[in-house]
Order: sequence, then C-alpha cells, then structure tokens
Amino acid sequence: MDSLIGYVHGYSEREARRLGDQADTLARLLHAGTTYPPGSRVLEAGCGVGAQTVHLVANSPGVRWVALDRSAESLATARARVTAASPEAEIRWCHADVYELPFADEEFDHVFVCFLLEHLSNRQRALAELRRVLRPGGSLTVIEGDHGTAFFHPDSPYARAVIECQVRLQRMAGGDAHTGRAVGPLLRGAGFEDVSVEVRTVYADDARPDLMADFVLDTFAAMIGGVREQALEADLMTPSDWERGMADLYRTAGVDGTFHYAFFKGVGVRPD
Repeated sequence: MDSLIGYVHGYSEREARRLGDQADTLARLLHAGTTYPPGSRVLEAGCGVGAQTVHLVANSPGVRWVALDRSAESLATARARVTAASPEAEIRWCHADVYELPFADEEFDHVFVCFLLEHLSNRQRALAELRRVLRPGGSLTVIEGDHGTAFFHPDSPYARAVIECQVRLQRMAGGDAHTGRAVGPLLRGAGFEDVSVEVRTVYADDARPDLMADFVLDTFAAMIGGVREQALEADLMTPSDWERGMADLYRTAGVDGTFHYAFFKGVGVRPD
C-alpha cells in the first residue's frame, strides 16, 4: 500500500497518545458543525488510531460508520479506543488503502477525512477515489492544518527553523505540511461543488494556560520534537541549534508568550 510514502510522525505509542491529546484538545474547534443523521452511511478514511473517530461517533449517534486505515496496528488501537468510549456504536473497521477503496460506487452518504491529505503523495487520486464511493449529493469534509500559519511571541529564527525541519521532512516523505491553504482548490479540482472552507484558529496566551499546555506543548511542540532524530540524520540542523530551537518554541508557552495556528475545514458536495 503506497498511500503514504512515509508517515513522518511514526507509529509509536507516544505518537498515538499525542494524537489523542490533540483530538481531545481541538474537538470543539474542529468538529463543531459536523454531525450526520442517524442511519447515514459515513466513511472516515485515514482514521489512524481513532483519535477523531471518538468525537465523530459521539457527535452523531445512530450512524453506520466505516473507519478505514492502511495500518492494521493503528486500526487495532482505534477499535479499542472507540469501543471503550462508545460500545454501542455501529462501526466496521476496514484495513485498506485510500487509493484503492474496497467499496462499491456511491456506497456512502458522507465521507470525512482529517489530517490525511497532508501525508499523501497523490492527493487528487485519493480525492477522486473518495468521490467515487460517495453518493450524488453527499458531502466530503476535509480538515487540514498548515504549518505556515504558525507564528508566535517571542519570535525566534531557531524555533522557526525546527518547524521548517518538520515541513521539509514531510515533503521528503511525499506529503505537504502546508496543505491547509489548498483545501478549497483541492476539493474543486476533484469535481466537488458548493465548496466552502472555514479557518478554525487556535490562539493561546498566558490567559489560557490550559491551551498553552494542551496545544502548544503537548500537541504542536511534541509533534515537532518527535522528528528530532530524522532532522539530525538528514543534516537539516545541528544538534545545538535544534535544542535552542525547541527551547525557544517551549518558551512561547511561558509567561508573556503567545502562539497562533490555523486549521482549514472544507466541505464539498458530489454533484448529481
């Protein structure tokens, strides 16, 4: 399966915890407005460890879900996570590749993907396949971040450099950490209509110490810090510059620090 040339964040238990923390922290921000009627057939493609699935299921009881991922290990984690949270949910777990979905044409009423396109080497091919399995009039929801929207105080070229390391590593792996800004054009280019895109912004300062800890430290900085060995092995930074960059990034979550990041949520409809 080649949908992910190389998932730059890896599949460690630490990363699974980070994904769960991220989803829980951002649930209200990202999932507001996303609900599906009972009885709907909904596909979540690229469900990973089920971090988003938990919130999707909780927000739309009575839906007939299919959660798909190319990693069998991630699916096992997702099944355990979601079963513990919503044992009554009707979910079919599917081990498959987003480029070759094992479903009939027009099988689903709605499709949802979150933080998937940024890791794909051929996003249009994946979107075409998602469009194929969606019924006419059905919706595709896409959520992506964009590292170009990360800015902070105190500013630091070293902190910006460690973020750029993750951007470059993801690009080397076939993905694009700046996918958020392209969500609208990607949906329109794949033939979806009535495309709308909303920017969901995270802004944290010392008036929100919970958000500083949960998002800046435990989500964003943890994600960047997780690629340290890859960045050093690729000679993208020296060890000393990396440590200074991470220290400066952590400092943005301190007293008088601020941090901004934006997610892009797009919805498109398959035409009749």
